[in-house]
Amino acid sequence: MPRAGLTPAVVVEEAARVADRVGLGRLTLASVAQQLGVALPSLYKHVRGLDGLQQKLAVQAVTELTAAITAGAVGRSGRDALHGVADAYRAYAKEHPGRYAASLRAPDPDDPAHLSVAAVAFDVFRAVLMGYGIEGDRAIHATRAARSMLHGFVALENAGAFGLPQSVEISYDLMVDAVDRALRGWPA
Repeated sequence: MPRAGLTPAVVVEEAARVADRVGLGRLTLASVAQQLGVALPSLYKHVRGLDGLQQKLAVQAVTELTAAITAGAVGRSGRDALHGVADAYRAYAKEHPGRYAASLRAPDPDDPAHLSVAAVAFDVFRAVLMGYGIEGDRAIHATRAARSMLHGFVALENAGAFGLPQSVEISYDLMVDAVDRALRGWPA
């Protein structure tokens, strides 16, 4: 019999906390079960193994990240919207490194929840890009480029790879400004 109060949402939320603490690569069902105070087999009543747990965690992480970048974009346009989204993206990655890593998982084509939240996340970027006059396939390419730059920076920052004494904040602002300039001149 499942432990009272244990639900898939509870299991995923605990997995998110564990992933943030130890890293997504070190997330195990055993560590989640231990934190929840249940036997490992109890989790299988709520998730389909580690991959199923990571899939559900990805959906939660993309949902949370989308809420953060949406708040960063609201009421802004152009460069201000880009900086708002970029700052929210970076803050989420720093505050929730395990969840952020989970958010990078490509949506499973058989998971309507994951496809839906990924589409909403893309819609936020698409709205920002419309402020630059970038639409259609151009928006997909521009999103990939901007996301790659943002991800590269936050991944290096989270890994502690910026050891030089110069301000990381200045480097970050300069990078986002470079993305802004690239988007203003995005090819037709």
